[in-house]
Amino acid sequence: MHDMKEGLKESAVNADRQVISSQGKRELVEDGAGAQRSSIPRYVTLLFAVACGMSVANIYFAQPLLDNLSSEFGIDHSMIGILITITQIFYALGLLLLVPLGDLLNQRRLIIGQMLLSVIALVIVGTASTSVALFAGMALVGLLAVVTQTIVAFAATMAAPAERGRVVGIVTSGIVIGILLARTFAGVVTDLADWRSVYLLSAVCMLLTVGVFFKVLPNVEREVRNLSYPQLLKSVFVLFAQERVLRIRAVLALLIFADFSILWTSLVLPLSAPPLSLSHTAIGAFGLAGVAGALAAARAGKLADRGYGQKTTGIALILLFVSWFFISYTEQSLFALVIGIVLLDLAVQAVHVTNQSMILVLRPEARSRLTAGYMVFYSIGSAAGSIAATHIYAHFGWKGVCLLGASVSALAFIFWAVTKRATGND
Repeated sequence: MHDMKEGLKESAVNADRQVISSQGKRELVEDGAGAQRSSIPRYVTLLFAVACGMSVANIYFAQPLLDNLSSEFGIDHSMIGILITITQIFYALGLLLLVPLGDLLNQRRLIIGQMLLSVIALVIVGTASTSVALFAGMALVGLLAVVTQTIVAFAATMAAPAERGRVVGIVTSGIVIGILLARTFAGVVTDLADWRSVYLLSAVCMLLTVGVFFKVLPNVEREVRNLSYPQLLKSVFVLFAQERVLRIRAVLALLIFADFSILWTSLVLPLSAPPLSLSHTAIGAFGLAGVAGALAAARAGKLADRGYGQKTTGIALILLFVSWFFISYTEQSLFALVIGIVLLDLAVQAVHVTNQSMILVLRPEARSRLTAGYMVFYSIGSAAGSIAATHIYAHFGWKGVCLLGASVSALAFIFWAVTKRATGND
């Protein structure tokens, strides 16, 4: 364990060099010479992916448990949905307020600290005796779940340049898989025990992961540009103004995750209604099909490493559009739905991995801020897709939802094609 930790530490040190600017300020920059250095061991990359999956799953556990929470805390069904909204709002706040700290503070301490606080938040939820405690705990869970993005930025810094896309692809696959399996995990554990066990078991798993991270993660002190916290937050918006690739990829993130939410928010409605009338367990099992697509898309990072980021994006967006053709036959064929789910999750994850691979090389000293700005658009897209999907289903049914999803897919492809032509990228 000691030798492995030292190897990781050497990798991180070699990954970055401290230089003195003409103004005398110290800042961290990546080794532009492309010097050879060790990469992250594969099992550590997988550990990062597992930690990301567990952390992001914490904010999705409540979705299949709303009935249980409503009954236990005496909250009206028309109001219990606010619990999900609060969690997502605090997640968005965490993206803006906490993730940029990865460019200012020691990333190892930041990751371990946030995960320890997440354990406390999960225990608060799992032992809540009042609705106030429940809402406060869920707000903290959402705020601290953004540790996933700090881990992604840290993994990108640790990886060798030639393998950065592959590493980012594996780690971000953990996030998507965590989102997809959260509902299934929550449903199964609740059936076996109760809803509180979901959060308490997650707290135990997070605590065990912290123990492993404490042994594995290197403690590398970095001298960064002398920024105050307000200046750090302001620089997130400055990066948007300066980096065109960031702006383009952020808009693509908004569109693809709107599509992702359009499917996964509304899918329960046709599956639970006649003529299908599937059980919640059966509905949750469709998340496994999404996992297959997410795992397949992890290879997109390798293609980005080889300079095929634009081509990968174009092909993935075409698959995203085609997926809605199969999904539209949900009420006639569950097999067609499975094909559509695999294609959709494959496409979304492929574009997401490619996006991150392309933006994380823009400013090596600002990877956490780049990630924070990018993921804000992910949150906006997810929220907009959820709201639009339920509204469209209420008025136009499943065919209307599928038309909406296909339209967003087409818009994403057109946007990519126009911006690709404008920049002259292959």
